Amino acid sequence: MEHSSRIIEEGEMDIPTHTLYPRLLIIRDPIRNEWVPCTDRDTIIRTKFIAISYRAVDAFTRGPDQETEKAQFTEEVRAAVLEQKYDAYWLDLECIGETPSEKNRDLYCMADVYRGAEVTLIMLGKSAAGENECWRGWGERVWTMPEALLSSRLCYKFRDREVVTPLSLFELANLAYTNYDIEQAIINAYSGKDPLERLERLTLLKSAIWRRGTAALAPGVAPPPPKLDMIGEKSVTSGAYKAERVYALMGFFEHRIQPNRSEDDLHALVRLSMANDNDRIAERMVSMLPSTITKTACWYSDDDIYRANLWDILPEIQVAGITENGALVVDGCRAAAIRWKDFPEVAFVTTDSLRRTIIGFIPYLSWPTLIIGLGVFMINRVGGITLIVIGIVLLIVSPRLFVFSQSGRIVSAQPWFIGVKGVVSINEVEKHLYGGARGHFPRMYFTPSGSQFSIPERGMERGGSYRQYDYAKLADSGPDAGHVYTLIDTYSSTMYYFRAERPPTVCIFAGREGGLGRFVLCSEKCNINELHKETVLRMPTEISQKMELSGWIALG
Repeated sequence: MEHSSRIIEEGEMDIPTHTLYPRLLIIRDPIRNEWVPCTDRDTIIRTKFIAISYRAVDAFTRGPDQETEKAQFTEEVRAAVLEQKYDAYWLDLECIGETPSEKNRDLYCMADVYRGAEVTLIMLGKSAAGENECWRGWGERVWTMPEALLSSRLCYKFRDREVVTPLSLFELANLAYTNYDIEQAIINAYSGKDPLERLERLTLLKSAIWRRGTAALAPGVAPPPPKLDMIGEKSVTSGAYKAERVYALMGFFEHRIQPNRSEDDLHALVRLSMANDNDRIAERMVSMLPSTITKTACWYSDDDIYRANLWDILPEIQVAGITENGALVVDGCRAAAIRWKDFPEVAFVTTDSLRRTIIGFIPYLSWPTLIIGLGVFMINRVGGITLIVIGIVLLIVSPRLFVFSQSGRIVSAQPWFIGVKGVVSINEVEKHLYGGARGHFPRMYFTPSGSQFSIPERGMERGGSYRQYDYAKLADSGPDAGHVYTLIDTYSSTMYYFRAERPPTVCIFAGREGGLGRFVLCSEKCNINELHKETVLRMPTEISQKMELSGWIALG
């Protein structure tokens, strides 16, 4: 079944996902000289406050002394806030709501809290444990990056020191993200030095947040594959959010989604992509070929073997929803079947030539010559024998003459996708399709940049090198034995070698990039009525015009 980003879970209210002020602030009461929680809108919108960013392990350790350590950390925060001449602060330990609706609102409005704060105070661990370790630990958490990037001003404090030091984004990058180039590019963008296009910025943010740790995953650990749980089932009220990375990322998007504890990263990412349709992140991922295709949610990709970025791809499909199994439901696909049974008879047209036309007409004279020779034989024995000999000779050479008449350059051919298990040579394919025609015109070509085995020729004309046949043959005899296939496209007269776990039976046109189309080759899972991405080839875009426009397709 499909799942829209606009669906509200049963028992929940339609809670706003944006806010100009926090739902709750901790404000110091000057009369009673104590800190009190405040939910009054008129008071909050007139109060300047500090937002607190920290790492949970620097604040408390889970166990019997947890509440005591939380109280001690809170007192340190309040002392630092007063030192900065502020009377209000926002700390998630105290300001996150108790009910599910309050927690959801506070979660996806958290980005707006840091946007609206006068300054963000980074509370680090004890410097005695090593300043670099404190910064590195803080920078590896999933929420700290959006908290820092969305803040107007930054300052930091070690727990065992009294001084509060102002901090710029560039200084933050050097202290917390020293080893990462992606974070440096993001810092430059948010500092206004090197602006990035929206999609490029969001893609870099996703890559940076995805490598960070959450409450459920350590830094750098990929999320587990999606399980077969229902997306629409009612949210639970305990435990960490499995899609915490996506909820941290969505603070940078204009349209946000309502959190659900039962969904994983991939389900939430699809919903976020659907809500922000202009970015079309999920659609672009379908066209990418990652280094490893997962058995479930095969549409997801963090990288691309062809070294294209997410923003380089122009999608030609649209996501309609996501199934219970994590399969992406896409609309607007052009698809074609791949033939594996045998080589079909391909109709084709060659260039015109007077010589080939005359030679192609000669075989049709063989039988009339024989018949006339037999008739003449009764009248003139010598003349009849001569004509009979000429007719027999023409019959003998007719196959070669006919083949030569068809040996011109092919200008158009009937469109077929033909799959072959293993590696076949270009001569074998030409012989099977066109009967081994004589001449200096090649009938098939290798792709210069369309597959994993592509090797371009280094000449004046763009073309694929014949060396890729040897490369693919070598791969088929090594670790990839049994998983190397050949795809023949008769319309563009091009051959492709590729790796796949299973032979693909369907080709889908999913997008364009670098002057070529992105065609996804899929195998079928008939028991669950889904397609599975096996590989992606870069083929001429005009091929898509010969493919059939399909309805919804589940890509799982």
